[in-house]
Amino acid sequence: MCGIVGYVGARDVTPVLLDGLRRLEYRGYDSAGVAVLNARGTIEIRKSEGKLQKLVDLLGGDAPIGSLGLGHTRWATHGAPNDMNAHPHADCTGRLVVVHNGIVENYAELRDELRACGHTFITETDTEVLAHLIEEELKGTQGNALALIGAVQRALKRVRGSYGVGVFDQANPDLLIAARHFSPLIVGLGDGENFIASDIPALLPYTRKMLLIDDGEIAALSRAGVHLYSLAGDPIERDPLEVSWDVQAAEKAGYPHFFLKEINEQPSALASALRGRVDDKRVYLAELDALDFARVKRVVLLACGSSYHAGLVGKRVIEEWVRVPAEVLIASEFRYAAPMIDGATLAILITQSGETADTIASMRLAKAAGAQTLALTNVVGSSITRGVTTTVNLHVGPEVGVVASKTFSAQVTLLELIALDWARRSGSLEAARIAELAHQFGHLPDYVQAALGTDNQMQQLAEKIWTRKSCFFLGRGFGYPTALEGALKLKEISYLHAEGYPAGELKHGPIAMLEPDMPVIALALQSATLDKVVSNIQEVRARRAPVIALATEGDVATAKHAEDVVYLPHAPEEFAPIVATVPLQLLAYYVAIKRGCDVDQPRNLAKSVTVE
Repeated sequence: MCGIVGYVGARDVTPVLLDGLRRLEYRGYDSAGVAVLNARGTIEIRKSEGKLQKLVDLLGGDAPIGSLGLGHTRWATHGAPNDMNAHPHADCTGRLVVVHNGIVENYAELRDELRACGHTFITETDTEVLAHLIEEELKGTQGNALALIGAVQRALKRVRGSYGVGVFDQANPDLLIAARHFSPLIVGLGDGENFIASDIPALLPYTRKMLLIDDGEIAALSRAGVHLYSLAGDPIERDPLEVSWDVQAAEKAGYPHFFLKEINEQPSALASALRGRVDDKRVYLAELDALDFARVKRVVLLACGSSYHAGLVGKRVIEEWVRVPAEVLIASEFRYAAPMIDGATLAILITQSGETADTIASMRLAKAAGAQTLALTNVVGSSITRGVTTTVNLHVGPEVGVVASKTFSAQVTLLELIALDWARRSGSLEAARIAELAHQFGHLPDYVQAALGTDNQMQQLAEKIWTRKSCFFLGRGFGYPTALEGALKLKEISYLHAEGYPAGELKHGPIAMLEPDMPVIALALQSATLDKVVSNIQEVRARRAPVIALATEGDVATAKHAEDVVYLPHAPEEFAPIVATVPLQLLAYYVAIKRGCDVDQPRNLAKSVTVE
């Protein structure tokens, strides 16, 4: 979950590190630090508990100057978020420093072994073990570049768990080492300079040419170039990736928060996701050509968080349009279960970052059982894309706000397009219905743009609920995953407790919680179950709980049963999780602002969940 930046070249390294860390702070913000090999040939380490700005203030006008360095922003796992436990970490001699993203599962036994060899530990982290382990492996060597690369390789062979690692050594002033196993890490290629980072946005101001590091690989960077090896020492050749994102796409563009910017980007983001995949009458995803749909008798959709809610929509449209049984499973549960997976299964892995540890583990389990695998992700070249049968990329540009907004709406959109194209290929849906839906997809960005027009009303509604202790979100059919996503958004960024329920389940327990101080947000858009939802709203009103209803334009009947009504445009029922989520995102945003919360960096969360 942590963010790593590294540089070797001719620039003053500290501004490069701090700029990269600022773009990666969504990955973790418990503490931050930098290590720089200065012009005198000594290593300066500066680090601080808290957000990156605290480190910037600490450096002030006395930042270390050099041309080789590492930076880190932390999401704590082992050890409290404090100055001592902040990265980078050094070995006993102080000549070697390490930054790390991931978890060293066998750190305790390695630490005991290293202590017995005379090593002294000063932090509570698992990462410090790596510095001492490399130091131990360097003993008896000449300490040159080849020796350091070999020491890192040998040390990492002994590690169980996950890591994205950056290393440099005082004795090798033109060498930066990077390695990964399950945790994301990329190399940026420059002219007379090279970079490492946990994610692409950190490097966009400097280069768009990226080299992807796979699991079990190590990269040795100098000013002159980059060499890639396996942990066994075998050289690896790989072509770089040219990234099309621009720097402005990862900046706030005048908005006070990334989350609000990315909510408002959804019309253009969805237009990008749809481009080339659907026209007025036809849908076609070339990525699906890699799948043998004739083999598929069952689908499992595997995801976590907002991606799981998108998966619930995917299940419904696959079963309705393709007529193939589908199941949605939380990836962290699936990986430790005894799933019924075989060669007749299609596993759809949904992860905005492409680095979600539980989802990647689930992918490997599905592959081992012979299933075909499809990844749905927003990050080209991410870990999950390199292990699946095929990948459908969202193509919505970088999402910097920690909580999902445009990636969620794009996931739902692409899952529906996958189902529709599959139905076209299999003949399970009439051509006229496919053409009708394809035509409607062309209007989806317009529907979402209209939904953004609820901004002022959601600000007003935020005034009504920001002091409450809890909220319910209710929906049926496509409204149920929308209710779950709305509740999750409110919890994530405003810390106001909220729960999403299928509206029909209200009377099976949750109705006991209703009282005048419990707002209920009801998804009451035009659908086959609207009458049932209205009946559930009446049950809520009978318990004197206030109701905010999301309804379709012109529906005056539903308005009679709610204190407040938010009208949304007429759209196909299948689009409800996309269109109706927009005002719920805005509601969560304005409630969070009223409650004084950090919208882009909610407490305890990180953008890429790369640990269990």
